[in-house]
Amino acid sequence: MTTHAIVTLNITSPDKIAAYREKAADALAKHGGSVLQASKDLVLIEGASQLPHMAAVLAFPDQNAALAWKNDPELQDIHALRQCSGESTIILL
Repeated sequence: MTTHAIVTLNITSPDKIAAYREKAADALAKHGGSVLQASKDLVLIEGASQLPHMAAVLAFPDQNAALAWKNDPELQDIHALRQCSGESTIILL
């Protein structure tokens, strides 16, 4: 069953997020993942929380594929670029 992930990012290092973006699609594809949508133009329609700088919705074939993407030792340098670019949160649905 398809699993989606919501990613939120508060960026403090534009250079590192730019480097991450260059490699992110191939890293996702390795485990069958893809970006369904990503945007910096977010609109809060309910709630009092502050918006992140950007958000994305990812799709994976299943939860195991999503976890394999996150835990793949060969992708840790790529994940580190995202993590060092600011604060990121990934939630599986």
